[in-house]
Amino acid sequence: MAIGETSDVQVSAAVACAGIAAWLMSGRRAGARRARLLLAGGGAEPGPPRQEWVDATWRRLRERMRPEAWSLVAGLVIAVIGSSVVPLLLGAAGVPLLGRVRRASEARRVREQRGDAVIALCGALAGEVRAGRQPGEALRGAARDSDGLGDGQPVVLAAARFGGDVPGALTEAARQPGADGLVGLAACWRVAVDRGAGLAAGLDRLEGALRAERDQRADMRAQLAGSRSTASMLAGLPVLGLLLGTALGADPLHVLLHTGPGLGCLLVGGVLEGVGLWWALRIVRGAEAA
Repeated sequence: MAIGETSDVQVSAAVACAGIAAWLMSGRRAGARRARLLLAGGGAEPGPPRQEWVDATWRRLRERMRPEAWSLVAGLVIAVIGSSVVPLLLGAAGVPLLGRVRRASEARRVREQRGDAVIALCGALAGEVRAGRQPGEALRGAARDSDGLGDGQPVVLAAARFGGDVPGALTEAARQPGADGLVGLAACWRVAVDRGAGLAAGLDRLEGALRAERDQRADMRAQLAGSRSTASMLAGLPVLGLLLGTALGADPLHVLLHTGPGLGCLLVGGVLEGVGLWWALRIVRGAEAA
């Protein structure tokens, strides 16, 4: 082998060794940085400050904005795209309607939670009575554990502690949304006190009946989920039609918002869409009530 070739090989080997050493050192520095983060309790490398700020802002915006506010936002966006104030007015008109839907959903969730708390109260009270506690003392312990009495808890517990009208207080507490089961608890209490019947046995039957009723409502909602989904899909078809027209180059927003026939079609279509959606949801609510 020639001397020049030997020098080239030596230089190449030196460069390769230097590259390997640099790679190992960079990996060691990265490993040391990760170790410092883990030992400091960070657990992971922080992301870019700008990305963290965007994520935090978006999270706060979603938490503070109610669902009906997005109707106004959508109307504003479409108004800017379509160069018309009509979508903004429609979005503002949809705010109270969506607010009503949200409040109804929240009220239903509160009723369901209260009903579950009443069922838990009946089970806990039956267990306390079987453990040998007096009914008044058992009611105080079960109420603290389950929160089934809700806002009527102070009145009911005061009546149980000082010998008041516990069934009457329970009946009054049953006026809360979702607390209808307290009427049955009042009946069990009255029968147990007046006739000396077993309170635990009556509570067991009441708990079983309330659970069966809750399961029946859940099964009904599951069966009606398809109808709700169909109504929601039909409500979204006009939006799909607008997107399809835009994709085909027809400019449907200009036709609907800047021409007389388009505004007429928008008005008639909106009325028919609202009536159809109301009718479909009315059928679903009627089935649930039945």
